[in-house]
Amino acid sequence: MTAAVILLVLIVALGLWLAATYNGLVRLRNQVRNAWSQIDVQLKRRHDLIPNLVETAKGYMKHERETFEEITRARSAAAQAAGVAERGKAESMLSGALGRFFLVVENYPDLKANQNFLALQEELTSTENKVGFARQFYNDQVLKFNTRLQSFPVNFVAGPFGFKAAEFFELEAPAEREAPKVQF
Repeated sequence: MTAAVILLVLIVALGLWLAATYNGLVRLRNQVRNAWSQIDVQLKRRHDLIPNLVETAKGYMKHERETFEEITRARSAAAQAAGVAERGKAESMLSGALGRFFLVVENYPDLKANQNFLALQEELTSTENKVGFARQFYNDQVLKFNTRLQSFPVNFVAGPFGFKAAEFFELEAPAEREAPKVQF
């Protein structure tokens, strides 16, 4: 009788541990998904600002067609990218294109003084900062999730229930790890 009670208590304890472990993994996975959504929101804002910035600059920069086309292609690729790795690569290309765009802007003093351009540039800089914070938060959540997923004995629960490690959001080139900087 006492052996049966002990066995029953162990089974109940194991069941409770299994449920708590599963629910903890679900919570962490959802935190990773939420963090990715925050990146997505900021990247969408970034993608929405870029055409306005380019249109404002076009009036001043009549001979810079290649620069505008590069930004447009990079923005389109970034908007269509799927998955963390592909998105990171596409966003790196877009950051590079924006950096080259701001270098070209240096040759147009009237544009640098245009209030609409300055306001859009400030919005883009603010968005770049928000993207950076969202990336950091996402990667922190991925680290927590992956660490929990790979820890003993949770790793015995994660595999059978289909939990997989999340990807970190990384930029391709070290030079593109910073937001484009412009000095007037």
